[in-house]
Amino acid sequence: MPGSRDLDPSSSPRALLGAELRHAREKAGLSQEELGQRLFVSGSFIGQLEAGTRRMQREYARLLDEVLGTGDFFQRNCGAAAKSKYPEHFAEAAEAEAQATAIREYAPLLIPGPLQTPAYTRAVCRAYQPTAPEEQIEELVAARMERVGLLDDPTEPLLWAVIDEAALRRVTGGSQVMAEALRHIADLAKRGRAIVQVLPFSAGAHAAMQGAIKLMDFADAPPLVYFEGVGTGRLEDDPATVKEQRFRYELLIASAFSPGDSMALIEGMAQDYAHEAHT
Repeated sequence: MPGSRDLDPSSSPRALLGAELRHAREKAGLSQEELGQRLFVSGSFIGQLEAGTRRMQREYARLLDEVLGTGDFFQRNCGAAAKSKYPEHFAEAAEAEAQATAIREYAPLLIPGPLQTPAYTRAVCRAYQPTAPEEQIEELVAARMERVGLLDDPTEPLLWAVIDEAALRRVTGGSQVMAEALRHIADLAKRGRAIVQVLPFSAGAHAAMQGAIKLMDFADAPPLVYFEGVGTGRLEDDPATVKEQRFRYELLIASAFSPGDSMALIEGMAQDYAHEAHT
């Protein structure tokens, strides 16, 4: 049974909670699949809890305490692991993203979060919440910029983004903001920190017309797909669902411009936006 102490929120509470879960499960002589059956979830879901890529909800914490005989350990500590600076509907996905070894994303309406600049993010957040206090907007911008920091590492994660031409043509924050945003994308691609392809209008109908796709792979946990709508979102680990969305993403890659042609388009648009800003 895990110790009676509370987890230290200053460390990595989700990783610590996952390690304690693995210890308690193995002590009980249960496999991930066996424990998942008792909680009516998949074995891969248990693996993601143990790896820290999924958030432990209170209802699961209660069931884990009952099944594993850990008193109220998981119920007491899941609160610390659940604290997040991100909006509730996106928190679990953002925290999983931080541990991913590869992120593949199709963005139909806006530049993907890890590729955004502060000014672009600020314009998006203000559009989402036009009456929010300035300090609230700046908190959201700061949280988004932490996600951008994922690309500070020279090797991981692999970020492969397919951006719809509509996202590049929608002037968000003004021409100067768009020029800076597109130059930033081009710079990341040139430095080898992102593979970027543009899905042009000329591609016509495509495999993801109903929405965005975000696929995440991990070193020690099964892959995830994230579905997002306006103010809502959910992570899915069902292998068949992940496989289907990965196939859709591959179809998008086939329909998109090559990385080289995409950079030529993005840099040309950046120049056009800069010219508009000066005139």
